[in-house]
Amino acid sequence: MPKVEIYTTPICPYCLHAKALLKSKGVAFKNIDVMFHPAKRREMEERAGGGYTVPQVFIDGKHVGGADELALLERKGKLDRLLGLGE
Repeated sequence: MPKVEIYTTPICPYCLHAKALLKSKGVAFKNIDVMFHPAKRREMEERAGGGYTVPQVFIDGKHVGGADELALLERKGKLDRLLGLGE
């Protein structure tokens, strides 16, 4: 199964939605809280090509985007393939 990382804050509703979608798929992910960790926020922004809003989602090191992009992948039927599900 691919490595999934998600940069979040605990007060972000979009983060909650993105994590809920991943959990509904039974996917384990590494949650990286950037709220009180400036070094992790800088890391996120660098990895996301300047993206500074949360969540920022990475699958096998590839930047997928935020909650909207994750939901769009799901609607288009592409998320399962990226997550290695149903193969």
